[in-house]
Amino acid sequence: MIDFEIPAELAAERDRVRQFVIDRIVPFERDPRLTQHGPTDELRQELVELARAENLLTVQAPVELGGRGLTHAEQAVLYEAAGWSTLGPVAMNCAAPDEGNMYLLSKIANPRQVDQFLAPVIAGHQRSVFAMTEPDGAGSDPAQLCTEATFDGENFVLNGRKWLITGANGAKTWIIMARLAPNPHLPEGPTLFLTEGGTPGIVIERTMNTMDRNYVAGHGVVRFENLTLPREALLGAAGQALRYAQLRLAPARLTHCMRWLGAAERAQSIAVAHAKTRTAFGKPIGEHQGVSFLLADNEIALHQCRLTIWHACWLMDRGEKARHESSIAKAFVSEELFKVADRCVQVLGGIGISDETVVEMIFRDMRAFRLYDGPTEVHKYAIGRKILR
Repeated sequence: MIDFEIPAELAAERDRVRQFVIDRIVPFERDPRLTQHGPTDELRQELVELARAENLLTVQAPVELGGRGLTHAEQAVLYEAAGWSTLGPVAMNCAAPDEGNMYLLSKIANPRQVDQFLAPVIAGHQRSVFAMTEPDGAGSDPAQLCTEATFDGENFVLNGRKWLITGANGAKTWIIMARLAPNPHLPEGPTLFLTEGGTPGIVIERTMNTMDRNYVAGHGVVRFENLTLPREALLGAAGQALRYAQLRLAPARLTHCMRWLGAAERAQSIAVAHAKTRTAFGKPIGEHQGVSFLLADNEIALHQCRLTIWHACWLMDRGEKARHESSIAKAFVSEELFKVADRCVQVLGGIGISDETVVEMIFRDMRAFRLYDGPTEVHKYAIGRKILR
């Protein structure tokens, strides 16, 4: 039997999260520390302390690491509430890339690495990055990885260049993907490494100017120049990075969808309020069929997106990998929510393209969401291959 009822305790916590975001976080959307390159780390730390005081920090972490050990379905409910403001997930420490990195590290890091690299991120004291994407190599196809690591039996030496590395400036926990060259000691191939930010050999060239501004410190261009790491820097098994990346990406696709669903709801609420009060041609614009249809299409899309997310979460909570279903969710939800944001801009008219409301920012960020964790076309390609097999 399919049950769509949200347990009373979870519903109460959802409402508490939403009210916390409205009362304590939304006012920071006008803070000058929310810059073109996203929130500054100073702003992040202030928001984190607000969530900590309300016992809402990193609720998704495993119980043994201080979190509540939420199921995927429970995350869907609470992340949607947090996403009412793009700063909500930042405050609650469930924003990308940290949320996905915490999930990955909790699965494959050894106890020493957990203590040194994961625990401080869960506590909100430091940020993390996942350095994979390259200007001329790995991206939608991680198999094109160009960054190389050599190994002499004691130390790894990494050389290469990455870009679109979210949160690179100031991050302390670095997960780096590089292709391990043939050697007599370990299996070759794509491999993950774990090190501290500021390690000699990590060169942050610049922060890129991008259309989105919801990620702390924006997106960086990074160069590795003879980055020398000890054997203990190996994360997981050598040559297994692509498998680990999939372990991280399936749930991360869904958490993106959860958070942005909340932002799209916010945009819809602003558009509805405007449609009730703005008049044209003798009546509120919401009473004109053209506008009411836009809002109705949004409501339909929000409902469909929520159900798509919940279904994939249900499968994962049953122990299934749900790669196919998470690809469906990412492709469908990212496209539909962008349409929701676009229709909200249209309903708002002139103020929709201004910063008089947050809808303009949500619209730009939502456009970028269509590319996060794989563009729609890559997911459709994977979906097509599965149904044709």
